[in-house]
Amino acid sequence: MATAVTLADVIAALGGVLHGEATTRIERIAPLESADATSLSFLANPRYQAQLATTAAACVIVAPALAEAAAARGAAIETPDPYLYFARLTQWWAARVRALPAPRIHPSAVIDASAVVAADADVGALVVIDAGAQVGAGAVIGAHCVIERGAVIGAGTRLAAHVTVGFDCRIGARCIVHAGVVIGADGFGFAPHAGRWEKIEQLGAVRIGDDVEIGANTCIDRGALEDTVLGDGVKLDNLVQIAHNVRIGAHTAIAGCTAIAGSTLIGAHCTIAGAANIVGHLTIADHVHVSAATLISRSIHKPGLYSGVFPFDDNASWEKNAATLRNLYSLRQRVLALEKKNST
Repeated sequence: MATAVTLADVIAALGGVLHGEATTRIERIAPLESADATSLSFLANPRYQAQLATTAAACVIVAPALAEAAAARGAAIETPDPYLYFARLTQWWAARVRALPAPRIHPSAVIDASAVVAADADVGALVVIDAGAQVGAGAVIGAHCVIERGAVIGAGTRLAAHVTVGFDCRIGARCIVHAGVVIGADGFGFAPHAGRWEKIEQLGAVRIGDDVEIGANTCIDRGALEDTVLGDGVKLDNLVQIAHNVRIGAHTAIAGCTAIAGSTLIGAHCTIAGAANIVGHLTIADHVHVSAATLISRSIHKPGLYSGVFPFDDNASWEKNAATLRNLYSLRQRVLALEKKNST
């Protein structure tokens, strides 16, 4: 498929103010440093303004404050938020170059007679769709996916290869679920008895809202009694663990290798950086931002940025040191006051 477009095509699709020739030909989207004379690039951070003088890009997407500088070197698209414009440009570009084939059900797919699959859904090779499952209009089910009994896949949702959606779990509309994701595995629940573990059957399910994206090899466990819930617009990176009965508010984003223990409630519009860990049965307020590798061991009731991890130790020593650390600033102020008093 030919991918070349003109700047006029870009403006017609996405808007913006064009400085330069509308007929300029664009064959790819590229970073400033590796762009060539057929590339469309963007400058979102003013710190990289110096690259405007050296880039070979045919056109650069910039904010109004940089429009004059960008236009001095060649074509430019002026827009209030270049990074957002870039995001929408990638969506538009992908829709052109990754056009989906006509919907079909692969002959090797195994679909129970009681399952409901929309006429325009696309079902790949060796897919299994169990009894009572539903696949919505325009959904795409990748090769080797398993959709268990009573599970629901919303309209326009795309499952990559090797995704498992457990029984009675529900995924909303326009979601993207990457390869290897498991939705609705049993939560980690066991009762100790006489030196062994008695399994607690996980009787809940998983409910996922609309416009959610889930990265490769992420696991979302079903609830023990109530459901595990992800709100609309949640974004999960690769290798994220969401334990049973966790609830995540709308438009929260969680980066790779984060683990969230059971029954934790996370608010809306939060960001959790990579390799963070959140202890179970906590409440995290809306608009909380957690730095990478941070251990959250108590509830957070105020919006803000939270960081830090405490060194491993035996528990009794760790608790004493943690209590001391919380008072470290006040102790420092007392020491400074004493030093000042003794010096006078």
